[in-house]
Formats: sequence, C-alpha cells, structure tokens
Amino acid sequence: MSSITIITPTYNRADLLPRLYESLLKQTRTDFEWMVIDDGSTDNTEELIQSYVSENKIPVYYEKKPNAGKHTALNLGISKIESRLTFIVDSDDYLTPDAVEIILSYDEKYRNTDNLCGYSFLRCHQDGRVNTAYFPEDEKIDTYLSVRINGNIGGDKAEVFFTDILKQYPFPVFEGEKYMPEDTVWMQMSGPYQMLHVNKSIYICDYLDGGLTNTGRRMKIYSPKGMMFRSKVYLDDPATCMKVQVKMMLLYNIYGKFAEYSMGELVRKVRQKWLWAICYLPSLILYTKWKRNYTDKENK
Repeated sequence: MSSITIITPTYNRADLLPRLYESLLKQTRTDFEWMVIDDGSTDNTEELIQSYVSENKIPVYYEKKPNAGKHTALNLGISKIESRLTFIVDSDDYLTPDAVEIILSYDEKYRNTDNLCGYSFLRCHQDGRVNTAYFPEDEKIDTYLSVRINGNIGGDKAEVFFTDILKQYPFPVFEGEKYMPEDTVWMQMSGPYQMLHVNKSIYICDYLDGGLTNTGRRMKIYSPKGMMFRSKVYLDDPATCMKVQVKMMLLYNIYGKFAEYSMGELVRKVRQKWLWAICYLPSLILYTKWKRNYTDKENK
C-alpha cells in the first residue's frame, strides 16, 4: 500500500491533466498513488486517464460519477482511500518534483504528534512567488483557525491530511447545490486537531478562467445553503476573531436571503443575536447588489 494518495477531482480538464501527470512522473519518491475522480466530464478525460492506467508508470485509480460538484467527488474518493495520507491536488495545478519526498520526510518526523491531523505546506505561482503569504513561524503546530484565519494568512495552501481523520469529516452536501468550500471541513477539524505549518512550496497553482477560484461568487450564490452552513461553522467557534465573525455574519445573512429564509428563521439559527442585528441591514444592501450583479445577467 502506498503511503500517500494524491486525489484529483476533475471536470472537463483533459487539456490540463497531462501537466499534473507529468509532474507526478517526475517525483523523487514514488511511494504514492494517484486517484482521479471524474465529476461527470463531457470531454475526453476518461480516455486520457485510462491511457495513463495502461501505461502503468505510476499507480492510477480512476472513477467517473454524475456531475454534482467537487466536494461530492472528494467525498467519494476519500471514502475509498486506504493510504495513511491524503493530498488533494486540483486538476489545473501540479507539483514540484520533490513534493512527495518533502511530505513524507515531515511525516516521518511528526506523525506521532498528539492531536495532529496533517500538514500544511505552501503553494506558489509558476514564477516562484508564494501564493499570498508565508506562515509567520516555520513548523508551527497549531489549529487552522489560529494560524490561517485569526492569523490573517489568506490564499490557498497545500494541505495533506491523515486519511483516517479526514474520513471522519465528509463535506456537507445540500440537494441541488454543487459548491462547498474546503475550509468548511478544515474549520470543523480545527480545535479537535492541529496542523503542522511548513514554509516549503510543494504545489504550483494556476488560477484559470473558468476554475472554481475565479468563478467563486456565482458558484456560491447558487449554493446558498452550503454557504450558510460554512458561515455557521465559523460563527459557532468561540475562538473565531471578531473581524471574521462580522464577515461571516454578513455572509450568513446574504446567503440566507438567496436561500429564501425569513428574517425570523435566520436569527433563530445564530447564537450572537446582537451581531446578527448589527449586520442585518448592511447584509441586505450587499444582497441586493449581488443579486443584481451576479444573477440577473447569468444563468445557473
């Protein structure tokens, strides 16, 4: 059994998957497998990945499912993973040649640390610039909430999780909605578990037109119940700093309006009634603006 599974949820990315595949072939350690979960692609993704399976240069597992969103593809794939570590790598990104080697070297050092659920490394752009920011302290062990959220370290990082723990936190699924941010789960794991934060870049990101990152707001508007759930995860954690609580209360109300909840239903679901009252009017203004800008001109 491999030590680590690199899981890639994908949808119509046959033109980009070869770059990721080539980066996997160049890894300096080969103790990994690649799992591709196809979320209903209509291009030639299946034929492409099956050709990689036939090449047998690295272990490749492929499964196709009906289109329902990245988070559902991750739930399916993670439920099948048997390796100790799970590394989510998007189909439009790729890895540095030493990525697996770096991950396993830190795992050998820290795997027996109490209450640890995984490792957070850096992503960089193609020109070598670190995505958003370094961690303020290298090899710091603390919660996702403390380091990333309250520490104001924005941007995507490269998270590697202990599979047995990750399996305990499946992505919430709401009928008819196809988007659920990954930080919803990272926040649920934060508190019970901590992560090791490492200032090493192992992941090269390429934010493309049509990717989830660049189409985010419209995706979120059409997944309002999921986005409300995400906001509540932050609001329900008493360690969340006030700045983030205000932001999440605004988002909770905005997406609640898109989900067509009444004012009474919204206020009953939160414990910070005073913060809800302060944020309600500004959230109505933002809701009106977003509805005009992101729904009237676009189809679902």
